[in-house]
Amino acid sequence: MTILYVMAAEAEYGPHLRARIAPLMTGVGPVEAAIAVTRALGERSGALPGLVVSLGSAGSRVLEQCGIYQASSVSYRDMDASALGFPKGQTPFLDLPPVLPLHTVPGIATASLSTGGNIVSGAAYDGIDAEMVDMETYAVLRACQAYGVPLLALRGISDGADELGHVDDWTRYLHVIDEKLAAAVDLIAASYRG
Repeated sequence: MTILYVMAAEAEYGPHLRARIAPLMTGVGPVEAAIAVTRALGERSGALPGLVVSLGSAGSRVLEQCGIYQASSVSYRDMDASALGFPKGQTPFLDLPPVLPLHTVPGIATASLSTGGNIVSGAAYDGIDAEMVDMETYAVLRACQAYGVPLLALRGISDGADELGHVDDWTRYLHVIDEKLAAAVDLIAASYRG
């Protein structure tokens, strides 16, 4: 089975991952991720991958810093049509609940994930109903759903314990996350070979 690996930013793609995978680089945020993954799957419509794996960093103030987690579910925190009577996170007139389950594999810890176009830091976590946050996974999932391809999302916790003030606060531990994500990629590849 073929696996399409998807990442957002070069900063997350360190030497350990480079030795294992050549991911589709989408750019940062839900719009860029949706465009890139939809285009990539559309171009492969005759030979779709059996699995898409979205991987990179995430923020969390409750999970272990530098820990690796697979998302058991994902929500879209930017969607709020509650003024019209829809639950926060639910896209109006789309038959999907606000929180969507994701494909998981044994051997990697799971956590809930919230996707949005903003950087979450400090008190902003108070408004998040998930254990970790990122900027791409929900968009990647919607692209995968359009083509009937399952998605597995892996995230390493790069920040969240302290308030963010500069890009270095995000990149400080990416080298550690790179090594741990590479080990998770090995586990996933092994589980899909056999």
